[in-house]
Amino acid sequence: MVLAAIGQICSSASLSHNLAQCQKLVQKAVAAGAKALFLPEASDYIASSPAESVELCQDVSESPFVQGLQEAAQENSLPINVGIHEPTNPPSKRIRNTLIWIDHKGNIAHRYQKLHLFDLDLRPTGPRLKESDSTEPGNEIVEPYSTPFGRVGSLICFDLRFPEPALRLRRLGADVLLYPSAFTVPTGKLHWEILLRCRAIETQCWVIASAQCGKHNGRRVSYGDTIVITPNGRIAGRLEHVENVEDEKEQAREPDILTVDIDLEAVKQVRHSIPLQRRTDVYREV
Repeated sequence: MVLAAIGQICSSASLSHNLAQCQKLVQKAVAAGAKALFLPEASDYIASSPAESVELCQDVSESPFVQGLQEAAQENSLPINVGIHEPTNPPSKRIRNTLIWIDHKGNIAHRYQKLHLFDLDLRPTGPRLKESDSTEPGNEIVEPYSTPFGRVGSLICFDLRFPEPALRLRRLGADVLLYPSAFTVPTGKLHWEILLRCRAIETQCWVIASAQCGKHNGRRVSYGDTIVITPNGRIAGRLEHVENVEDEKEQAREPDILTVDIDLEAVKQVRHSIPLQRRTDVYREV
């Protein structure tokens, strides 16, 4: 078993503030003896508008947020998985929503770009969020990479609603699936836990879902409920979530971590006990 630290924060539009929050979690993870820290989607910033999001976006070579985490990873010999924003290549009026793995030497060793963008309209009772207004979708499922926790497959937030990428990563050898997120409160209450458990059960993988939590600005609140699911669909641990949007105060929540022992024997056991032999002869393989 290997101990993982899974972080929950409430990012704002200030990269320096968000870096300080994440640095606190690095120290908590180190103190707990964790072998890696997993941080949420958009840990570098959550803006109040698509225009502000594009304005705040920086290349990793220039981002004080990313550079600060690279230094923290190197100084503490602690790998860090974190969701950030990056410019498109070639540059455009949109950005990329990515997940990077910073290894224990501070190098960016893996990168995944979010495939499915969050276009939501719950008006008049809920929010309207259209990620595609400012974000370029990714175009590939990236092969799982090796870590102390086995082979890890990267996905982000809205990807959770689609089983196909998770199944593909399982076939590519994933032992663990990541879903760093910034779920809205209405959709979080309805779908967050049940979708995470479904992805774990159908792939027989550990699922690690670090989450944004709380009121980021006057327009945006994230559900929270950072959670880890075992390969047989049980909840191994979780942090708190937003109960009532009206009670939330902007940037009032303190960053926190959940620590869970990731046991790869559990992956072997459930796959041996309930082998999932797909009938690819009668349906098209995803």
